[in-house]
Amino acid sequence: MAEHLSQSELDYPFKLLEYFNGFRVSKVIFSACELGVFDLLLRSQEPLSAQHVARELSTSVDGMERLLDALVGIEILEVETTDGTAFYSSTDVANLYLAKGSAKSLHDMIIYQSQTIYPLWNNMVDAVREGKNQNEKTFGLPSEDTFQAIYRSEEEMLKFMGLMNSSWVLDGRDIVTAFNLSCFQTIVDLGGCTGALAREMAKEYPSSSVIVFDLPQVVETAQKHFSQENDSVVFQTGDFFSGEIPAADLYVLARIIHDWAEEKSLTLLKKIYDTCKPGGGVLLVEALLFENRRGPVMAQIFSLNMLVQMQGRERPPSEYTHMLQKTGFQNVQVCRTGKSYDAILAIR
Repeated sequence: MAEHLSQSELDYPFKLLEYFNGFRVSKVIFSACELGVFDLLLRSQEPLSAQHVARELSTSVDGMERLLDALVGIEILEVETTDGTAFYSSTDVANLYLAKGSAKSLHDMIIYQSQTIYPLWNNMVDAVREGKNQNEKTFGLPSEDTFQAIYRSEEEMLKFMGLMNSSWVLDGRDIVTAFNLSCFQTIVDLGGCTGALAREMAKEYPSSSVIVFDLPQVVETAQKHFSQENDSVVFQTGDFFSGEIPAADLYVLARIIHDWAEEKSLTLLKKIYDTCKPGGGVLLVEALLFENRRGPVMAQIFSLNMLVQMQGRERPPSEYTHMLQKTGFQNVQVCRTGKSYDAILAIR
């Protein structure tokens, strides 16, 4: 393997050091979001000094100056110096994706990564050794009941739902347009959470009725915190594992199957098949591994997250195809979007 490396790579491991420090870079962005740096800079509409930012956000001047300089270093912020004083301003990317008030904000995703995923990943070594999630060690909750960990408080439920909502800011349109779904008149998003993906579906296919089906406490929280005027989707409560699911032409399972071991996933898919109308279908939305599992890197990272947090895993298309066909579905089609999440459509 060494003969493939350049002399500079052999003399100094630049790439390794970049990887080693990756978690620090993440924490720089996470900390700035939690402190409200990007929101303050967006509101100000003019560059601010470290002293000004520190005063507004109740931090030390020294600590804030170091944080702002690091954000400049990773090209999240810009800086200009006037009369010996540095003044900081946001880039367009920071204003669009990191400020909480932006329509495309990923702020909620970042808060969840920082406050929930980050602590779980501290126990990655134990997760690999034991082959099970680390909810008990991290949060003191049974490893078997993963959703008790996710919904362990209203605050944690809101953070998780904010994460899911943010995900479809980036990937929603690519998912709903991966296939032409206009032939499906009734679409049910099972475990649709805040309804963000369902709204993208309703926007793209206005002649279809779109229903979000989720647990009662999730629906209540979604309608309280994530509802929209003249909402284009209908919310319905239930448990798709233990109760009945609504009749539909198309069922959407977005980031659902990857949560569970294969046996439980097959039970759910068979239940959908038995309820689904002939000619209807199921749309799976997941981060697809390559068939040889050697990438994409993001899907590999997501699969490790399933190990440390849930009971499932990310899979290549062939495994999802096998599961769908085993439960009766046919005509399986796969679409890689080129983004974080891909789509698989199968017909009954």
